[in-house]
Amino acid sequence: MDKYLSPDASFLFNVPVHPTLKLSVIVPAKDESQDISMTLDALRNQTDLKGNPLCPNSYEVLVLVNNCSDDTLQVCKSYQKDYPLFVLHLEYVALNTEVAHIGTVRRMLMDAAYRRLNMSVGERGIIVSTDADSQVDKNWIQHILVEMEKGADVVGGRILPRDVPLLSKQHHLQDVTYRLFQTRLEAEIDPCSSNPWPRHFQCFGPSLAVTCDIYDRAGRLPVIPYLEDEEFRKALKRIDAKIRHAPEVRVFTSSRLKGRVEFGFSVQLKHWTDMSSNHEEQMVDTLDTLIFKFNLKSSLRNIWLNIDNYSVLHVEVLRLAQLMNKESLSLLDSLRSSQFFESFWEQIDVDFHSVGAQKDALRPISEVIRSFRVYFSGSGNTIIKKIMVAPISTADAIAV
Repeated sequence: MDKYLSPDASFLFNVPVHPTLKLSVIVPAKDESQDISMTLDALRNQTDLKGNPLCPNSYEVLVLVNNCSDDTLQVCKSYQKDYPLFVLHLEYVALNTEVAHIGTVRRMLMDAAYRRLNMSVGERGIIVSTDADSQVDKNWIQHILVEMEKGADVVGGRILPRDVPLLSKQHHLQDVTYRLFQTRLEAEIDPCSSNPWPRHFQCFGPSLAVTCDIYDRAGRLPVIPYLEDEEFRKALKRIDAKIRHAPEVRVFTSSRLKGRVEFGFSVQLKHWTDMSSNHEEQMVDTLDTLIFKFNLKSSLRNIWLNIDNYSVLHVEVLRLAQLMNKESLSLLDSLRSSQFFESFWEQIDVDFHSVGAQKDALRPISEVIRSFRVYFSGSGNTIIKKIMVAPISTADAIAV
């Protein structure tokens, strides 16, 4: 068996599982001695919405320290000793060079959490990922539990970077603003009952919660050197998991330019810094393009949901096939053979963005943001209006 596909986690965290355990927080840690105590402080001091401490045995924290060149392990051991009532379990592994990356470590942790939760609460047990350079909000766990009780399979938290470097800040804020507007537009044109507006657009490693059931059904976290959380998000969407982008679930993370992986937020920050130095601007899909795409997605979803009533929908199938430059029978066959809508849509979206004309339609992000503001100016939506009138100077100014 390929060792990259299935790292062994059976030897990790073999300590008793409390019968009231509902949720396991996993924290991969490598050379994080400066930040890990703050990360653990935030997890230890979780409260409910009234400010009462959460039951200490309802959740646990699993920290896997690996391949360190600093004293991260010693810091964690000292923390464990200082706070004996805090349910913190700690392990250290020295991985071989070829597998010593975040995909391996996060997968080992999530598999260990899955195994432990199945000893207590079963398939509705909740595996939650965060990072060792991040500090979760005081109600982070409580808000995740609330969303899961509403029926979510996955809860993505809002990730707010601290102290974004000056040369990256404008590009970062433009990117967040554009993505938030894009999300608002999608919620308006193609609404989702399990992920209503207001919502955000993130579902990544620093704040990602999944049930044990959906974790297993999605094939578990892929073991790849970077962007493992993004590939896992795609796998979750492919099986139509109910993904909730909950605004109340928040985590604050570092904005360091030297990251721990080959590609991640630190690399994006460096890219934005270079763009500022070169007086460049990000190019993005236009408002008209997005309106077309979300209307297309909504129409295709309606056909997929009502595929057995094709006699009523055949005119619509013909219309959409013509718009997509596809044969109507081929489109219909694809819809009929797709068990999950989002898996079908993923390929449509890839084809949509590979069209040469579409690439030529990209416009500067500042221009598209202005068009969004005009579009939403009469919507009466207080959240959008807040974005429109607030000075764009900090991430919190546009965080929802």
